[in-house]
Amino acid sequence: MSEMNIQKTGTTTVGIRTKDCVILAADQKATMGYFAIELNSQKVYKLTDKIGMTIAGGSGDAQTLVRFLRSQAKLFEVERDNSITTKALVTFIANILSGNRYYPFMVQFIIGGHTGTPQLFSMDAVGGMSDVDDYTVTGSGSEFAMGVLDTQYLSTMKKDDAIKLAIRAVTAAKKRDVMSGGHSITIMVIDSNGIQELNKKDVEKFITAA
Repeated sequence: MSEMNIQKTGTTTVGIRTKDCVILAADQKATMGYFAIELNSQKVYKLTDKIGMTIAGGSGDAQTLVRFLRSQAKLFEVERDNSITTKALVTFIANILSGNRYYPFMVQFIIGGHTGTPQLFSMDAVGGMSDVDDYTVTGSGSEFAMGVLDTQYLSTMKKDDAIKLAIRAVTAAKKRDVMSGGHSITIMVIDSNGIQELNKKDVEKFITAA
């Protein structure tokens, strides 16, 4: 793998869907080749009051698309006097990515939301999207995180147990994948009440309990 590819894929992000909520989680290490350029990097973003997204890939491409999605969601709300649904926003960005496949944005997303029901989607750089029933991962630590999810996920999980599982999955990747790491883990919870971004103190409590 070339240095450019390593720079664009080094991370671990996790999405888990339960009957009541969606959990988005990510490590916090940002890399440039083999150099850890940042240990408190943001990889989980709020798009609307009820939709969030994790990013893996080139940070410039990802941040550009985050800004674009936020503005389009707000425009949708103003024009139609209604909030955009998770599926509609996912379809919108899928069309953008597909239309740029010859000069692609070097990104991979997990998008989760609760606009009537919990929904989770995984998306690649050319707009391919998967409607995920239970869990998904992206980034260079995917194999380690997926191993944890495959063996420990339960469809009957409640919110707190799903948070702990997401932490265990990202932690496993941080231990074994050299491109994943950082000071802590970012956790976002999306349910019928909207988005809750866990603060550092709460995340540390869950890490201890996980």
